[in-house]
Amino acid sequence: MPTRSSDSNNLFSASKPAPPAHTAHVDGGARGNPGPAGYGVAITDASGKPVAELSEYLGHRTNNYAEYQGLLAALRYASENQIKALKVISDSELMVRQMKGIYKVRHPELRKLYDEAQQLVRRLEHFEIRHALREHNRTADRLANEAMDRGR
Repeated sequence: MPTRSSDSNNLFSASKPAPPAHTAHVDGGARGNPGPAGYGVAITDASGKPVAELSEYLGHRTNNYAEYQGLLAALRYASENQIKALKVISDSELMVRQMKGIYKVRHPELRKLYDEAQQLVRRLEHFEIRHALREHNRTADRLANEAMDRGR
């Protein structure tokens, strides 16, 4: 099971110090909710150097669906690139609280995405997820908006 940082913004208490982690700023949105949707992900290595920018237009979806797709894109990138420690920053308080187990995931479509995310998290040695205000997630927000623009 992955270690978790012990502060209140993370999932579980750590049994050992956290290894150097990549950081993924994730964002998703839908214009009209539901409406044209997309996600954006900006990933940096442990030193803060940008390593990837991911975005995708998702069609007519909800903002919560788009937020989860952004998280899944970050987790898949980590898995495909042998990244073992990942810190996720998201402006979706709902998704962060669901991933931490504070809120239940009741919507069937989101439950599938949540389950897939949990499965990918278990492959990591260390995982953190934190909420940040949109102004602290600007690159991911820009990427998500560019993805939504591609769907016009």
